[in-house]
Amino acid sequence: MSNNHDILCIGSVLWDVIGRAPSHMRQGADVPGRITRLPGGVAMNIAMALARFGLRPALLSAVGRDAEGNELMQACAGLGVGTTHLYRSDDLPTDRYMAIEGANGLIAAIADAHSLEAAGAKILRPLTEGPLGDSTQPYTGCIALDGNLTRALLDDIATHPAFARADLRVAPASPGKAERLVPFLSNGRAVLYVNLEEAAILCQQGFDDAASAAAALVARGAARALVTDGGQPAADATATGVITLPCRQVLVTRVTGAGDTFMAAHIAAELGGAAREAALARAVEAAATYVSGEIPS
Repeated sequence: MSNNHDILCIGSVLWDVIGRAPSHMRQGADVPGRITRLPGGVAMNIAMALARFGLRPALLSAVGRDAEGNELMQACAGLGVGTTHLYRSDDLPTDRYMAIEGANGLIAAIADAHSLEAAGAKILRPLTEGPLGDSTQPYTGCIALDGNLTRALLDDIATHPAFARADLRVAPASPGKAERLVPFLSNGRAVLYVNLEEAAILCQQGFDDAASAAAALVARGAARALVTDGGQPAADATATGVITLPCRQVLVTRVTGAGDTFMAAHIAAELGGAAREAALARAVEAAATYVSGEIPS
């Protein structure tokens, strides 16, 4: 089996089109700002962050053979993100994500991940049919999985023997897709990375803080749950207990990708041998640094 990577990132790989304004915004606002196009998608964001932390991530996703897809492949190569096992479609366009951010956070966003959903199980072939693994020789490495896949495909992954021995780390992609992670509450073998809103959706109840939300997710079947709450303390819960750490207070300059950075930093710390509290501290600090704009996009 291939060993030219440290972790697989499965999910959305696309172009992020982000409009950012320095002022507070409300619905209907028309203000000056900056518009950028960057490689994005949850799986891609996690992979880029992992590469910054010194790991060798590889992607499993769908990217079109259109001009945007070719540009995205070139960008991946420059960022140190492996694309050998990507599914390249001749008839599906490269996906896109568009967001508007103000000084008061994310105003609105639209994720056009229809090509990823249409590709379906084709993106998993390297894990289910080789060369990375199959049902008789399951993949044994770490996998970062995002909820942009269809509910049916996520349900299959939760029980598929090809994933039975993987260190499976799962994020929902957005609150609107949080319910897609329900299958991972019933099999008890995934680590969930969610924010407070996503935890509330999965548990069908409100929470006052990340610690109570993380504990509730474990009680509902998650093997482990890490919950963030903006600038409030983050939590890491297992069956043996919950730990929390405060977040460094910073001026927020961007929010898209913050959760992905948190997840990547935590995974990188643990793969590097960090203890539980140290890994959470690394993740909290990395997220704060990211949203403050202290590191480049």
